[in-house]
Amino acid sequence: MAAGDTQARPLRRDAVRNHQLVMAAAREVLSEFGTDASMELIASRAGVGVGTVYRRFPNKQALVDEIAEEMLRELVLEARDALAVPDGAGLDAFMRVIGRSLSAHRGYADQLVGHSKTSCVEQLRDLITELLGQARKAGRVAPEVELGDVMALIWGLRGVVETSGAVVPGAWQRYLDIHLAGLRAPVTAASGPAVTRAELGRINGAGGSGAPGHDDARGAGPR
Repeated sequence: MAAGDTQARPLRRDAVRNHQLVMAAAREVLSEFGTDASMELIASRAGVGVGTVYRRFPNKQALVDEIAEEMLRELVLEARDALAVPDGAGLDAFMRVIGRSLSAHRGYADQLVGHSKTSCVEQLRDLITELLGQARKAGRVAPEVELGDVMALIWGLRGVVETSGAVVPGAWQRYLDIHLAGLRAPVTAASGPAVTRAELGRINGAGGSGAPGHDDARGAGPR
């Protein structure tokens, strides 16, 4: 039994290593070619046989789903870290994390987030709400700014990344700076109400434009 265990351990380590290679390659390839990229190309970029990829992921959909969950887990951890940023600056810091994440997943982020677990999405929204509360208290955003306003900014940020990323990869940073400054301005009644959390769910469920926090049930065919 002990000998068998010893022989099995390298296989488990190899499986973990291959999984990491496939995930890293998939992120890279999907960012370059979108979800039309083949599993064969992902396997080649990872330096493994395509059979190795299919043993872990029965189809591309399963691979995209796992990347989506990984993306959300990373953002949740980053949002928690941002809560420790002093002077209410955590929201600004986290929005830059969002921008970098969207840029890294350019071309398929809208497909990815549509497959994320609702519990993770809600957790991320809770954390963004906390960051917003800190920013309000520190006077870094206007008192009227709500979660729906921040989510609308993320939607716009994704659009800038998707539209200009291939030519001007850093264009989103200027866009974000301008809009973060805009969050400090008073919101007039003429602007109308912010999108509510319940409406966010309805927008997402109807297949609205994706960004972290988008949890509709679309297929990933083209995150």
